[in-house]
Amino acid sequence: MHHMEIHLIDGTYELFRYFFAVPSSTDASGQEIGAVRGVLASVMSMIEAGATHLGVATDHVVESFRNELYDGYKTSEGVDPALLSQFPLLEEALEAMGVMVWPMVRYEADDALASAAAKAAADKRVQRVLICTPDKDLGQCVVGTRIVQFDRRREIMRDEAGVVEKFGVAPKSIPDYLAVVGDSADGFPGIQGWGVKAAAQVFSQYAHLEDIPKDWHAWHPSIKKARPLSESLFSGWNNALLFRMLATVRTDVHVFENVDDLRWQGPRKEFEEQCKRLNAPALLRRALAAKV
Repeated sequence: MHHMEIHLIDGTYELFRYFFAVPSSTDASGQEIGAVRGVLASVMSMIEAGATHLGVATDHVVESFRNELYDGYKTSEGVDPALLSQFPLLEEALEAMGVMVWPMVRYEADDALASAAAKAAADKRVQRVLICTPDKDLGQCVVGTRIVQFDRRREIMRDEAGVVEKFGVAPKSIPDYLAVVGDSADGFPGIQGWGVKAAAQVFSQYAHLEDIPKDWHAWHPSIKKARPLSESLFSGWNNALLFRMLATVRTDVHVFENVDDLRWQGPRKEFEEQCKRLNAPALLRRALAAKV
């Protein structure tokens, strides 16, 4: 099967998205199920549209090793329990639907997506890997037109040129860029005085923090406000390195043995039971019809 495309889906993003988009719906025991049903239907529609090889990453636990590195890093605090309680349900239902799932505990869903993308792209048979998430952290994984980022909701496909166009820096500089501008979604503030414009000016000249000259006089002439930026960066140097570590996705998470493991081969027999519980008979019909 040459020219296969691999679809890697950010299940955490999808579950959040549907939780806030669909009306409340509960099963017989009072467990909220609306978002799970939304995500399953969404993944099913990808299969119906021709996706053959899929994997879904979820944050089984919101906290990760990054919380040990930085106190302010995002936690599950303030997340609606009706949303959190749907993660294990989603993981179980996707598995029953025949889709490979990576429930993350020590790492984050982003780390699983990054690891799966790197591993899939190493297979010569793979033509393209689509990381399906709008999360800007994942821009760092983009490679040429081979590993791309796809925001399904807004139908935006971003290859390497697209990352440069959006951020003003190459994919490899995204962690450095996020380190200084900060990432409110992940909960770290960045470096004082560094906005997106300044960061783009600096990292389009210097790929990484370490490449930036210690003496601001030596900075590239295109960079405005070199002196205050330099003073702020080098006085907050350890923070910058820490924030970059937080913003760097891991590519060494064990996700699959072979891309063939990602091939969808139809629902498992327990999917019927899952669909009953989720009150989703149409989903079962669609899954059975899609299996060729």
